[in-house]
Amino acid sequence: MKNNNFAVFILTHGRPDNVKTYNVIRNRGYTGKIYIIIDNEDPSAKRYYEKFGDEVIMFNKKEIAETFDEADNFNDKRAIVYARNASFDIAKKLNIKYFLQLDDDYIAFHYRLYAIHKPEQIKNLDNIFDMMLDFYKSIPAKSIAMAQGGDFIGGSENTLAKNPKVKRKCMNSFFCSTERPFKFVGRINEDVNTYTQKASIGNLFFTIPILSLTQASTQSSEGGMTEIYLDKGTYIKSFYSVIFSPSSVKIALMGDTNMRLHHRVKWASAVPLILNEKHKK
Repeated sequence: MKNNNFAVFILTHGRPDNVKTYNVIRNRGYTGKIYIIIDNEDPSAKRYYEKFGDEVIMFNKKEIAETFDEADNFNDKRAIVYARNASFDIAKKLNIKYFLQLDDDYIAFHYRLYAIHKPEQIKNLDNIFDMMLDFYKSIPAKSIAMAQGGDFIGGSENTLAKNPKVKRKCMNSFFCSTERPFKFVGRINEDVNTYTQKASIGNLFFTIPILSLTQASTQSSEGGMTEIYLDKGTYIKSFYSVIFSPSSVKIALMGDTNMRLHHRVKWASAVPLILNEKHKK
C-alpha cells in the first residue's frame, strides 16, 4: 500500500479459531498491517495470542464502557461497540493515523459496477483501500464504509444499484482517523445509532456503493454478537436507535413474506435544518 500510516483492525470476541476476515483480506491482496482487537474479558484470549502473537491488542472493556453512552444499565457487555470505541485509543498508542475497523466474519469483497449486475471479486485490496483512503482524506467525513451484500437485494432494479452516489450511512466497515475522533453510542445497533445521531448535528458518514463486503450468515457461529442477539432478539436492537434519534428513526415492519420489526430511518430528519428567515423571531 502507498498509505503506510494505516492498519486494519479486526474486532473479535470468543472465536479465535474462526476469524474469517484475516485470511480473506490476505488472500485478496492486502499486504499492510493487521491487528486483532480483543477485550480483557474474553475467556479465549490465550488462544488469540497463540494464533496471532504480536498482532493481538487487548483493551480494558470496563474502562472503555465509562467513556460513552451505552443507553441502558443492564451491565451486559457482550457487544462490539466497546472494541469500536477502544480502536481510536489503540491507534494513537500504535502511532497509526488511519485505520479500518472490520468485523471478524467477512467472507468476500466485491466490485458492484452498475453496468455489470453480477458482482466481481476484488483481487487487490491494497489498491481499494488506498483509493478509499484518498477519498476519505479529501472530504470532512467522520467515517466512510463499504456497502453490505444485503444492500443489493433486488439486482439491477435495486435503488442502490441504480444510483452510484455515496449513501449517507456507515455500517460494519469503518475507515477512521485519530484526527477525526468520535464515540459510537448504544450497546446494540451502534452503527445506526451513531450515524443517525451524529448526522443530525452535521457530521458526515458515507457508504461507497460500488464496493461491498459479504458477511457470513449471522447468528450461525459461536462468539461475536451471536449470543446477545439470540438472547434478546434482533428487533430489540432497533429500539436503541429510536432512543438516540427519535425524530429520524422509527420501528416498522420489513420484508415481503417473513415480516419482522426493524428500524427505518427518515433521512430528511437526520440532518440539521436551516430555519427559513420568515420563521425566525
